[in-house]
Amino acid sequence: MAKVRAELQAKATKSAKRKLKARSRREARAVKDQNHRTAKQLVTSAERTGRGIGMEDLAGIRDRVRLTAAQRGELNSWSFHQLQAFITYKAKRAGVPVVVIDARHTSRRCPLCGHTAKANRPARDDFACVGCGLAGAADQVAAVNVRDHARTTWAFVNTPNVADTPRPAAGTSDKPPASTGGS
Repeated sequence: MAKVRAELQAKATKSAKRKLKARSRREARAVKDQNHRTAKQLVTSAERTGRGIGMEDLAGIRDRVRLTAAQRGELNSWSFHQLQAFITYKAKRAGVPVVVIDARHTSRRCPLCGHTAKANRPARDDFACVGCGLAGAADQVAAVNVRDHARTTWAFVNTPNVADTPRPAAGTSDKPPASTGGS
């Protein structure tokens, strides 16, 4: 696809621009459709199992990562914000809780001992905790950290604040009034 796009851009004729515009709209529709399908599948699964959804906040990710030119092209064509928006609105409609987690250190923090260090990532795809020795795929470790963080955040947010519950005034009862109707 990128090669065809580059060839059309190089021509720069009216017909080439028209074809580019049509191709762009077609690609946008395909991506939007795929994002809808993915969001629906995820929310349906969460609803069926009675679970919530935890996601990393990916705002600004394009500025935070260093990539090759090919990787930049792939990342810039990924509409992650649209996918997050679709997941959020579909989950809200279905009554599924959604928690967005700060993405910092999710792939550097050990889910077992909590040790966070740059050294825990010896390679791009690998995780090896220097604290306890836990090893695995960095993406899986990050997913476990997001899950755990989402669970604690959801529990904290939904804990009732006892200090804010209304109390009956002094000298009054918290029982409902007795009925005054006769027989």
